[in-house]
Amino acid sequence: MRNIEVKILNCDAVQEAEKNTVFTARLTQHGHEIHSMDDLMRLYNKEYTEKTLQSIISLPHPTVQKFEVITVAVVGASRRFLSQITRHQNEVKYMSASLQYSNYAGKADFVIPYEILTAPEDIQESYMETCRDDMNFYAYLTDCGVDHDTAGYVTPQALRNILIISATPYQWKHMIGQRVCRRNTDEMQIVMLKIWKELYQLSPVMFSVDQAGTFCQRDRCMEGKMSCGDSDISILTPDLILDLYFPALKEAEYEDKAD
Repeated sequence: MRNIEVKILNCDAVQEAEKNTVFTARLTQHGHEIHSMDDLMRLYNKEYTEKTLQSIISLPHPTVQKFEVITVAVVGASRRFLSQITRHQNEVKYMSASLQYSNYAGKADFVIPYEILTAPEDIQESYMETCRDDMNFYAYLTDCGVDHDTAGYVTPQALRNILIISATPYQWKHMIGQRVCRRNTDEMQIVMLKIWKELYQLSPVMFSVDQAGTFCQRDRCMEGKMSCGDSDISILTPDLILDLYFPALKEAEYEDKAD
């Protein structure tokens, strides 16, 4: 799970999302006062407080949170993560590096699952050797004239990928709330926690714990008998959850900086 990076490509969109949320909510109540585009723009540019934003996003009217798109880049997550996150299709768009057009022979890198990252060194090495063997066969196929698309069938799910995700604020909150839950893979949790951390820093109101957190943070666990049984994260922000559940990541970061 080391070396997975996320970045919001259009940070201004987060502020615009707040502005549009308040504006569209106000529009529903002030239509009788708008007689020209100037009237509309005055309403659009009218100032608002965090309390106003909080009140609006707490209402059961999600449409007002769908008039902006926030684009996030994920560098270094696995192709398994790609197959999982793309289950979300409503109000979300994806663009990924392609196995058809990219040639990974001699250039492949692999995600090491968190459990293996914290396992004994011999297990880590065996895991990496298996991944390298798969990519050696990939290189053999391409050397034999097999096209990259066909050779891609032998690539491991651990192969690192580049993914661009665009979604509305409402859908980002839905994805984060669902995918930060510990019923997901460690990698899914880590990537979504990192994305949530970036969004939370830009808008702690819109992406607060009670707005973007898991079911157990917002109300109660919905997993029934499949619950992890851990309520320690009920009031924790994404950076604190990362430190609590994935401490080896921080240790790895210190080691990288020391090197």
